[in-house]
Amino acid sequence: MSDFAPASPQPVPEAPVLLSRLGPLGIITLNRPKALNALSAEMICLINPALDEWEADDAIRAILIRGAGGKAFCAGGDVREVWAAGRERKAARGAGTAEGTARAEEISTLIAAYFHAEYSLNHRIATFPKPWIALIDGITMGGGAGLSIHGTHRVATEATLFAMPETAIGIFPDVGASHFLSRLPNHAGRWLGLTGARLQAGDMLASGLATHYAPRAQLEGLEEELALTLAGRAAAGFAGAHAEIDRVLTARSRPAGAGILAQHLPTIERCFGGSTVEEIEAALAAEANDWAAEQLALLRSMSPTGLKLALATQQAAEKADLAGALDQEYRTMVWCMEGDEFYEGIRAVLIDKDRMPRWQPAELPGVGTDTIVGALAHPAPNRPLISPAE
Repeated sequence: MSDFAPASPQPVPEAPVLLSRLGPLGIITLNRPKALNALSAEMICLINPALDEWEADDAIRAILIRGAGGKAFCAGGDVREVWAAGRERKAARGAGTAEGTARAEEISTLIAAYFHAEYSLNHRIATFPKPWIALIDGITMGGGAGLSIHGTHRVATEATLFAMPETAIGIFPDVGASHFLSRLPNHAGRWLGLTGARLQAGDMLASGLATHYAPRAQLEGLEEELALTLAGRAAAGFAGAHAEIDRVLTARSRPAGAGILAQHLPTIERCFGGSTVEEIEAALAAEANDWAAEQLALLRSMSPTGLKLALATQQAAEKADLAGALDQEYRTMVWCMEGDEFYEGIRAVLIDKDRMPRWQPAELPGVGTDTIVGALAHPAPNRPLISPAE
């Protein structure tokens, strides 16, 4: 019976990730509730060794990942950590000394290494040889999507709030979002990626971003039931475990209700199929309805560079597998981290909180095609991100 006692990890309470096992179920708890479980470099370094162990352990048949605190699954990558590193790099470069130059190069390497590690983890989740169950209960944005959407089972609740809001901070949806957003029907992925629109459970289920909807009350005792079910003979092998997990989750599922996506899907399909951001904005302006006007206002508040990168990375990902899309995102993100737009976006949204970013360029025509092509072709270090042999 001890193998099926409620999971009670014993690490230091401040540990940003708690790792435990409940019989055949490996459990990852993101444990930074005050930071809405934002994904840091330290957290990635803690998760990977556990996955090494659980992948090799035949007794582990599935992984479950959840967030602590009740407010968020994971609200994104730790952008404050990256922002602080970028500011330090700028100061080091401004010192005009050999030591400052060396420190700036070191910081650039560390920033690139963070994204390399994060995107590699995203790919690992997608290709993990055992089912991956994500309880996307609460805020799930950016890096949180990378920890969940690539898994086999994604459970939304009435508290789920999903978004890819990167264009509001001068960058573009990453963590493999160019791949999964570009595959949503009716150009819904472009709408999500460019506007940073927020989805709740009904939209998550309707779009396929979530596989199940269960009210929070239905999650009580879920880990114990999964552990007992996975210990049975029917759960042998990937297919068996997948089917048994699906059976348990389906039994706890309830109707999610309608969301906003279905209501506005015809407008999204008409307006977001353009080959340029300018065409998308023109189509929204021609709609002459309040919702389209709201979407146009959203686009015009975002970083013009971020908008063009968001569209370009999705267009590139349409013809790529996940590994190729992640590699493209990695090139482009390293380029972004070397510029100023991201740091200005974080200043406006999270540091000074004046919500008045000073984008450069401030208008779409100022972002040339050569700039976007150069960003997507940036010679980021340690490429290819995912070895073709993997």
